[in-house]
Parts: sequence; C-alpha cells; structure tokens
Amino acid sequence: MSREPLDEAVRETIEGNGDCVAAWLRGEAGAWGALAGKAVIAYRRRLGRSLTDAERRRVWQDLWQSLQEIARQAEI
Repeated sequence: MSREPLDEAVRETIEGNGDCVAAWLRGEAGAWGALAGKAVIAYRRRLGRSLTDAERRRVWQDLWQSLQEIARQAEI
C-alpha cells in the first residue's frame, strides 16, 4: 500500500488545524479526538472508501508520531 495518501492526510490535518494542534500541545481535552477524526476523514476521502480497522489505527499512529515530533520541536 502506498503511504503517500496517508502522509498527505496527516500533513493536511496538521497544517489545516493549527488551533487544534495548539490545543493538543496544551493538553486540552478533546483536541486529540478532533485531530484523529479529521485525519481519518482526510484519508478516507483520498482513498474513496471506508477504512479498515487496521488502516484507521495506522492513521492514528502516524498522526500521533507527527504530533510528538511537533511537541519535541516546540520544546527546543
């Protein structure tokens, strides 16, 4: 499976939801769920179909890793 649509979905979610990313960085309730949902929708739209459970978990994993990198960079 090509990772490009997944990478694009995660990038789009982060870049298009800066306020939600900032809320996640502050530890605000609901921020993670909002971002995770938006990433799943973005990936589903790119694939043109519903996601399997494994695909959905992969979206969450990649999004989480990207957010962790943003948090590390914010600490510098």
